This record gives sequence, C-alpha cells and structure tokens, in this order.
Amino acid sequence: MMERFREHSEELGNNEIDDLEVIGTQASADDDIFDAIIGHIEDIFMEQNFQELQKCFMEKHWHEFEDKEENKLCYMDIFKEYIDIIEKHIETHLMMNIPNFSMEKFIEQLQTRRSELDGEVFEILFTFSDFTAFKEMFLDYKAVKDGRVEDLSKGICITSGGLH
Repeated sequence: MMERFREHSEELGNNEIDDLEVIGTQASADDDIFDAIIGHIEDIFMEQNFQELQKCFMEKHWHEFEDKEENKLCYMDIFKEYIDIIEKHIETHLMMNIPNFSMEKFIEQLQTRRSELDGEVFEILFTFSDFTAFKEMFLDYKAVKDGRVEDLSKGICITSGGLH
C-alpha cells in the first residue's frame, strides 16, 4: 500500500510521503458495526412483543421500588432477572441478524462510548449494565403508576403508512 502512495505522491502535489494520512481505519469499521447494531436494537424496541415483555416485567416488580438511597436486597434479584429476560430477547434477535454478534463486546463498546451516547435507546441499554439506571427506570415507572407523573405513552400511537 505504501508503494502505491509513493508512486502517486507527485500526482498529489507532495513529494513527501510522511505528510500523507491514511483514513479509513478499524475504528470506522467498528463505528459502522456499532451503528448497525443500534439500528437493529431500535427496531427491536419498536416491536410490540418487546414493549409487552418490558411492560409485563415492570408491572410485576414496580411496587418493590422506593425512592430511597438504601436499596432493598430484592433489587439485585430483580436486576438479574431483568438482564436474563430482556437482554436475552435482544441478544437472540441480534445473533440472528448480525454475524458473529457478541453481547459482551457490545456492552463493552457501550461503556467505552457512554459519554458520547444520548437518547432513549441508550437509556434502555444502560439499564443492562448500570444498576442506578435500572433503578431510575423503575422509579419513573412507579411515579406514573402512583399518578405522580402523567403517562404520556397512552396518547402516542406509532404506525407506518404513507402520507395522503
């Protein structure tokens, strides 16, 4: 590859190969794979069966959570159950659609990029690896169930279709 750069360096208007910068590294390939995974996850989150799975889990356990600094012992069991159920659902879908997918590697990438990631999809994903995010999700759900916060999801209906 360096030979090709040397051959064409005069065409580039620069005789010094040291000034050439090669763009298109493994990092950009990793970014493309990460973006593809996120796209699939967004699709999963939009599926009715995922939404029902998560809602049923929240319904089963929301009453256990309290907005206190000290955590109950049962929280960790609920957290582990959540990871087993929800993460497995996502992982199964991704393994069917993305060759050589590894949930462990993906979680590592999430943690590495955490400061750059924003949005609802990432908030949900962080609930798999961050107990505080998991607990906050339940406290938010509990606030809706207790009537302290309005449930805006009931007024939202997402459908596909053309514009008329």
